[in-house]
Amino acid sequence: MNDINVSAHTSSAETAGQLLAAIGAVRRATRRAARKAWRAEPLPQAQSELLRLVARKPGLSVAEAADELLLAPNTVSTLIGRLTAQGLLDRDRSGRDGRSVRLRATTVGDKHVTEWRDLRAEVVGRAVARLDGDDQHVLHTAVPAMLRLAERMEAAERMEAAERMEAAEATGTAQPAATAQPTDAGPTPTAEPTPTAEPTEAEQT
Repeated sequence: MNDINVSAHTSSAETAGQLLAAIGAVRRATRRAARKAWRAEPLPQAQSELLRLVARKPGLSVAEAADELLLAPNTVSTLIGRLTAQGLLDRDRSGRDGRSVRLRATTVGDKHVTEWRDLRAEVVGRAVARLDGDDQHVLHTAVPAMLRLAERMEAAERMEAAERMEAAEATGTAQPAATAQPTDAGPTPTAEPTPTAEPTEAEQT
């Protein structure tokens, strides 16, 4: 039984490695092709992820955005400031005291998200169309499984974070949750719509 478990674990690990390599290759190729077709300097990855989230879910608070992206609130606040300065994001004050902030993409921000998403889909769509029918079918049927994999990974990460916090509270050693900070380096884009990318080989979604 142990040999079977070890074999299954090894097989899963090998599959995961191959999957990540394939995803990375597709994303790099997509990014290169899309950047050639784009007219302006791209946004760094962390800013782009936040902008896409707010465009999809307008009215989020800073804390809610941080929870969605699994980032520390102070990191999200920094990203919000940069996107706001570029005219891509608005911070609406709400509540009786005007201290509650709700996030919304500006018209320019919404346009950026839509155009970049459409451009990437067009780039990948042309490549998929050149594959044979069997490969196209495999890719089509793999999409639901990929989405389920992402959901399970996010759920596991949230559960682990909650368990760490509970353990810390039980021992009286609770500290602010340590969250991986994204690298937001790179050239600052202009206020006009700009796509997701980064100056390094960090991968985009």
